[in-house]
Amino acid sequence: MGRGKVELKRIENKISRQVTFAKRRNGLLKKAYELSLLCDAEVALIIFSGRGRLFEFSSSSCMYKTLERYRSSNYSTQEVKAPLESEINYQDYLKLRTRVDFLQTTQRNILGEDLGPLSMKELEQLENQIEVSLKHIRSRKNQMLLDQLFDLKSKSCNAELVLQEQELQDLNKDLRKKCCQLQETSPQNVIHDVSWEEGGHSGSSVLGPFQGLLQHHGNDPSLQTRYHQQAYMDQLNEDMADPDEHGRSGWI
Repeated sequence: MGRGKVELKRIENKISRQVTFAKRRNGLLKKAYELSLLCDAEVALIIFSGRGRLFEFSSSSCMYKTLERYRSSNYSTQEVKAPLESEINYQDYLKLRTRVDFLQTTQRNILGEDLGPLSMKELEQLENQIEVSLKHIRSRKNQMLLDQLFDLKSKSCNAELVLQEQELQDLNKDLRKKCCQLQETSPQNVIHDVSWEEGGHSGSSVLGPFQGLLQHHGNDPSLQTRYHQQAYMDQLNEDMADPDEHGRSGWI
């Protein structure tokens, strides 16, 4: 019959635990030695007992060499990545630094400084670059001046339109006032003023030919009004025909 499977758990009996540790430790050391001998492998084994005693095995002459090899192999990837990133950052820094130095030198050259090291060809290139820049500057300046002139013209035209509108409004007011005055001084009102305010002198002279008719039709107001108007128009025609007569002075 075969041996039954042993349950792997902590041995509670202290003596049994120490005996089991000694047996398995020796077996583990033996297996490590066989592995290094049969397979030509570099093996290092470190064991600490429950009491803190150290047991070790190394196939090489020195355990320290195996540990250093383990440390370099385990952390080599991380240690390589860090220098690689640092190198990339440093290369970027060098490129940016070179670019900044070039721009600063170009700026000084445009301002007329540090022209000594430049060759004839470089001076010609610098001159052409400055001329192109001046053309762009002048073009932009002219465009801004044109925009300002256009704005001023627009404002001037608007001011003139406002002034003309104001003048037209004033003229319209004057015309309305004159129309009102003309309506107030209509022939009918003038006839009544001449007939009644002058005590009947001018009225009798104007209405003399029609006095009998007015007396005959004294009870018809519409006829009296038409007679007054007709008499007044006849008197005006006589005054205009003979400006030296007393009718002109009476009208004025």
